Amino acid sequence: MNNLQGKRILVTGASSGIGRAVAQQAASYGASLILLGRNKERLKATYDSLQGSGHEFYTIDITDYTRVDEIIRSSVATFGFIDGFVHSAGIEKTIPFNASTPNLFKEVFEVNVFAGFEIARLLSKKNIVNPSGASHVFISSVSAVSGEPGKIIYCSSKSALTTGIKALALELAIKKIRCNCVLPGCVDTDMVKKLFASIPIEAKQSIINKHPLGIGQPEDVAFLVCFLISDKAKWITGSEYIIDGGYSS
Repeated sequence: MNNLQGKRILVTGASSGIGRAVAQQAASYGASLILLGRNKERLKATYDSLQGSGHEFYTIDITDYTRVDEIIRSSVATFGFIDGFVHSAGIEKTIPFNASTPNLFKEVFEVNVFAGFEIARLLSKKNIVNPSGASHVFISSVSAVSGEPGKIIYCSSKSALTTGIKALALELAIKKIRCNCVLPGCVDTDMVKKLFASIPIEAKQSIINKHPLGIGQPEDVAFLVCFLISDKAKWITGSEYIIDGGYSS
């Protein structure tokens, strides 16, 4: 079992999907959670589902960095140091290359890449992060290392995230902060449901067929994330973990 007793973990995108599953699993292992998400009703549902105590939730646009900083400082003042961060928030766009404008790139990169690194920066400050050590885990995608038609924006953002954590891991090692990336394949989340609803049934079946073990569940990814947060992964940093039901094979 991944013992997270006494650890305080901030999770973005906690209102659904992988972020919700990570929060639930981490809480079951003894962690207390700071949940960030855009949908108040669904975020509250995540909060209500958590075991244990000391949890907080905030409905917020995570690109409002001033507000994020205020939340972090307030939480630390009340509950103490933060031990980990999971960046699960993300957006996906399936758009042909000839319709991929700079503004669309900026929109996706702002959430998938910039927000994750900025929150990591805020959390890495003295008197915020646990000086004994911490762990940052970024939810990327197998799309970071493979391509799909219409996904140049999404693939580019996830590739930037996956490569960036390697440099981040080197810089933050001196603070005993580990940084790793998880690259899921197609997981049964609201984002994937939305994607499937927007494409022809043949395209949907093609994606499913590319996963020999079938479409994943959020819990499948959450177990790996909780391991990387835990002290059992204390010698792992700058690494990427593909968890895709055989898609990349």
